Amino acid sequence: MKKLFIITMTLAAFTLQAQDVTFGAKAGLNFSNLSFDYPSGVDMPDTDSRTSIHLGITAEVSISDNFSVQPELLFSSQGAKSDYSDNDGFYDYKSESALKLNYLLIPVMAKFYLSDAFSLEAGPQIGFLVSAKSDFESTETDIVNGVTETYSDTEDVKDGFKSTDFGLNFGVGYKLESGLNFGLRYSLGLTNLDDPDVDNYSTSSRNFQLSVGYNF
Repeated sequence: MKKLFIITMTLAAFTLQAQDVTFGAKAGLNFSNLSFDYPSGVDMPDTDSRTSIHLGITAEVSISDNFSVQPELLFSSQGAKSDYSDNDGFYDYKSESALKLNYLLIPVMAKFYLSDAFSLEAGPQIGFLVSAKSDFESTETDIVNGVTETYSDTEDVKDGFKSTDFGLNFGVGYKLESGLNFGLRYSLGLTNLDDPDVDNYSTSSRNFQLSVGYNF
């Protein structure tokens, strides 16, 4: 958290000294997943995209008529999920699992305006892991007797992941004169999230963000 405080204070000092700063807030949906890089011949985990939320504050610093820098502070819930089902004629089995990785993100985006409303953006990002939980739920139905058993569990898995995640963001934005704005962003994680590292095994984050914001 000390790193987060230092970075936040640095960004705050930068924005306060700038001549043309617009503050805002944003929120929206995440469509996140994990990317696995394993040795040849090793089966990779089969995961699906997890839908969750992000929200936070922004400060757009105008450098010129068509270029600005936008630091942000966001809470973002990410991760992945997986589903499994099987039926052997006697039992019907279904399970759902979700890995929930919650981060405080600090992206710093360079925004290039192609018009007064439409912009392209790119920039680095650092994420600080707040919590990591694995949720699991399964149901097993005895088809003959019609009896169903359900099991669920939640496990804290924060110790298995690195505390920081570095990445690159790419996106587009559109803003109205009223201050309302919309954004679509792709985040490419560059850090191996596994802790400790295992040779030739790597897990990294991938995330699409769909945002609605308002500039004050």
